[in-house]
Parts: sequence; structure tokens; C-alpha cells
Amino acid sequence: MAGYLTTHVLDTARGCPAEGLKIDLYRISGETRAHLRSLVTNDDGRTDEQILPEAEFQKGTYELVFHTGCYLDAAGVAPEEPRFLDVVPLRFGMSEEAHYHVPLLLSPFGYSTYRGS
Repeated sequence: MAGYLTTHVLDTARGCPAEGLKIDLYRISGETRAHLRSLVTNDDGRTDEQILPEAEFQKGTYELVFHTGCYLDAAGVAPEEPRFLDVVPLRFGMSEEAHYHVPLLLSPFGYSTYRGS
């Protein structure tokens, strides 16, 4: 089985998927941070394609950057200056050729993540 990466973003404050949230994917190698792609979540809080598809999968260290501030602004969450959670970076390792699912549970003042299935 070849590896690949997916995510799912849920707005736990509003009780719905986080639609329209921009996500950037980076590969980390030492001090180098290489941008691989940008995607936006759909109406189910998922991306329409795998974030890192099987054909491009490599073991290593990666970073997902969730642009939460722009999403919260568009969702009508009252802004503060600066916004408490503007950008959420998640750095993680993928050590085997498998499906990695890295969800984000989001509210204006907190978030959590885990390795899902």
C-alpha cells in the first residue's frame, strides 16, 4: 500500500465543517521548508483531492499550515487584533507508507489534532 495524506477540518464552536479554509503543505528537510501545494476545504471540511497523493508520497517530516484567521473572518467570528489563532502550523512525521489523516478541530481560541484513520 502506498502512502498518502488527507485532512478534515471541523469548526467545533459552530458545530460544522470548516468550509473555505486554506491549507498549505510543506516538506521539511533540515532547515529547508519547501512548499508543495495549497488547497482549500470543501463544504464537508475536506479537500477535494489528497493533500499528498500516493504518486508523490515520501516518508519524512511535513507541515500543514491552516489559515484559520481568514476562515474565522469569513465565518463572521468577531475579530480581535491580533486574532488569537491566525495561522495554525502542524509539523509531523510520516515514517511508513500508509494513509496519514491529520484532522484539525478548530474554535476561535483553541484547536486539537491527532492521527486519524
